[in-house]
Amino acid sequence: MDFGFTLKPDHPLDRVVRLAKLAERSGFAYGWVFDSHVLWKEPYVLLALMAQNTSRLRLGTCVTNPATREPSVTASTLAVLQELSGGRMDLGIGRGDSARRVLGKPPTTLAVLEEATNVIRDLCEGRAVTYEGTALTMEWVPRHKLPVWIAGYGPKALELTGKIADGAIIQIADPSLVGWCIGLLREGARKARRDPNAVAVMVAAPAHVGPKAQVRDRLRWFPALVSNHVIDLVKRYGEQGLPADLTAYVRDRPGYDYRHHAESGSSNAAFVDDESVDRFCVTGEPQEHIAKLRQLAALGVRQFNIYLMSGDEERILEVYGEKIIPAVRSVPAASLA
Repeated sequence: MDFGFTLKPDHPLDRVVRLAKLAERSGFAYGWVFDSHVLWKEPYVLLALMAQNTSRLRLGTCVTNPATREPSVTASTLAVLQELSGGRMDLGIGRGDSARRVLGKPPTTLAVLEEATNVIRDLCEGRAVTYEGTALTMEWVPRHKLPVWIAGYGPKALELTGKIADGAIIQIADPSLVGWCIGLLREGARKARRDPNAVAVMVAAPAHVGPKAQVRDRLRWFPALVSNHVIDLVKRYGEQGLPADLTAYVRDRPGYDYRHHAESGSSNAAFVDDESVDRFCVTGEPQEHIAKLRQLAALGVRQFNIYLMSGDEERILEVYGEKIIPAVRSVPAASLA
């Protein structure tokens, strides 16, 4: 299993650099940044700083979207970052949540996401495309592969991921629900006549080390964040088409204030119970983290991406580097075939 971390881009620039360097020293393979340009700082500037101050980390957005950033602009930006980093960029992309909603706009459609994802990858890898009726090519781009990760939970989003992506971003660490998502991903790959193992599975969720009762409040924001996607899924599919483990906890949700998105201690999380925190996140002492990560690997998860935004960020990186990554890194992910 590989390990990654995601930063909410609200840190001072020098701390972003320090965290990236510490993560690389600690054995992390991926560094990701949220993209919500109104709420937080511009992610591509931070990715440039991270690229300049690391040598091995693969870097990318977790996640951008095809609506707040025109696809050819995203492709051009990533191509320059490929040159800067020596080909270490990945694209994490989804329909758009906070970046769209703070503008008063809904997430985009899966059809738009599919077209934009293919356009970004093709342009960034030097291939010609026709986009909105116009032939485009960027002849100057360096010849590096751009791995594409698509974020989503629902049947249609995971079907699309299985069809076109190199990786799936599953923003939840509940083994039962991850298994459900992987089943949908597998079906999507097979429907597209692809080997399901061609799609790497990432679980992205907060992790905090310490007694569960002492760390839950730091992480309660995450099930609240996930609830936005669950509400969208219920509107589309109805509760009967979704696992009860995914939908039951949102029934008493009073609302969500995006001004406090992904904020530890936010009132957005007041409705989230302890069980949901423990299921959706990775909590407890190091051995409890190791046990849960082994469960996820046994389902086929190849990367655990820590949403590193619940305090004590340096300590979390160090504990993972010293105790958890060495115990799990060599654990093989199960086959998805």
